[in-house]
Amino acid sequence: MSEASALPDIASNPDAVLGDTGATWRNGQPPSYRRTREYYEQTKKKTWTGGSLEDIVSNLVKNWEIEASYKTDYNDWRTVDQGAYTFSCNGGPNVSGPDMVNVGTYNALLSSSKYYSPEHNSFEGSHKTFKRMMPVFAWEVLEVYSGPPVVSFRWRHWGEMKMDYVGFNDEGKKCRVKAHRGLIDIEGTLVAKVNDKLQIQSIDVWYDPMSLFHEVTKDGAEVLIEEGTDTPPTPSGCPVAH
Repeated sequence: MSEASALPDIASNPDAVLGDTGATWRNGQPPSYRRTREYYEQTKKKTWTGGSLEDIVSNLVKNWEIEASYKTDYNDWRTVDQGAYTFSCNGGPNVSGPDMVNVGTYNALLSSSKYYSPEHNSFEGSHKTFKRMMPVFAWEVLEVYSGPPVVSFRWRHWGEMKMDYVGFNDEGKKCRVKAHRGLIDIEGTLVAKVNDKLQIQSIDVWYDPMSLFHEVTKDGAEVLIEEGTDTPPTPSGCPVAH
């Protein structure tokens, strides 16, 4: 599959799955990634040649993220080998595709702390929290260490903190961090197993879950724990324990 023309669309076009009009989308229609892609082009550190291993990995992961975040029927996910797919963070328990549909990528990636807790934030609540804080959150491949069938690489995820962070912490209390309006920039590594169709069979992410909040609270940002009457939403069966 060295020729770009021989690649499946999920490995050659970062927005391939956005054209899946027959899929069941979380908001009734495919989301727009226009602003995220524009920000990515303006602020990325790496530029990869089309059809290169780095480009293939980047496209596949970006399509997976779209499906994991917005396709509500696991049967519609094209980026994964549905009978084999699992997701794990830092050697934690494996999360299945159907479970990730319920809990969302943020809850699968973040651990409980004084800033945030998967046990006290629903899928919808988690996306509202982070998308409000960072209207765009770009992602890129920094370096690929090995190719299929076991793909390992280093990644970067970044955006600007435009609005206050507001989420429920490990005590179920609302945590608010005043926006510093600066850059939030985190890195990590990922190991993925893929089949001969380049569909993902497993993902193992390795990074410091607190790195996001270190960025959110940098430069002396004010952190407020609110004792109000707001009740955190009940997550739908979070299977992730950190």
